Formats: sequence, structure tokens, C-alpha cells
Amino acid sequence: MSTELVLISHGHLADEMKNSCEMIMGPQEHIHTVALLPEDSQESFYDKFKKVTEDFSDDQILVFADLMGGTPANTIYKAIANGANIHLMTGMNLAMVIEWVNSQMLSQESDYLDAAKNGLVDVNELVNSLKN
Repeated sequence: MSTELVLISHGHLADEMKNSCEMIMGPQEHIHTVALLPEDSQESFYDKFKKVTEDFSDDQILVFADLMGGTPANTIYKAIANGANIHLMTGMNLAMVIEWVNSQMLSQESDYLDAAKNGLVDVNELVNSLKN
């Protein structure tokens, strides 16, 4: 059983997040994307999600969403509430995606939540603290 990562977002953020990850880490066959476009309804977005994940029956599905409370995350939240076996994390950033890839390559547990938090740094504050 493998883990499949699905990046979901408003617009093409998820697509570009995968592209940026692959620029650093190389091709990623276990990362998939689903974009909510302006013409999509919640139902059509979920249909796209189901199409991407339909062959993952024996796999664990991990979803990184761009924003808590947004349509992409809310759509998957509803699926989870209705019994879907999906693990959803919101606040997606490149650090957490790369952490997930590293953990898969090393067959280790991933702490992508800490990676996401630790990637948020006020560099000006850091520079100023080093001056003192």
C-alpha cells in the first residue's frame, strides 16, 4: 500500500506547487493535483477529485489544501464527514510538500505539519536579531 498525495487549490496553485516540487525533487508519480477553476461548482470540483483518485482504492489518500474554509478543503471535508478514507491538511506550502516527498523517499514518518510551520520565518526579524 502506498500513499498518494493530492494537492488541491483555488486556481492553478496546486499544479504549480507540484511543478515547483518537481523542479527541486525530480518527477513525482505519487503527487496529483486538482484545481478549482472559476467555472467549477463544488460538485464539478469533487467530480474532478474523484476522477483523479478513482484508482487509489488500496492506497492511503493524503490531501493538502491551500486554505482552510475554502471550497476545495470544504468539499473534501464533506467527503470525510460522509465516510471517505482521506486525510486532509490545510495551509499547503512548498516546505510541507517537499517534507512529504523526503519522507516517502526515506520510508520514514513525515512531520509535514512542522515543516510547514517551520517554513514561516520573518527573515527581517532574524537578520535584526543577528545584528544584536
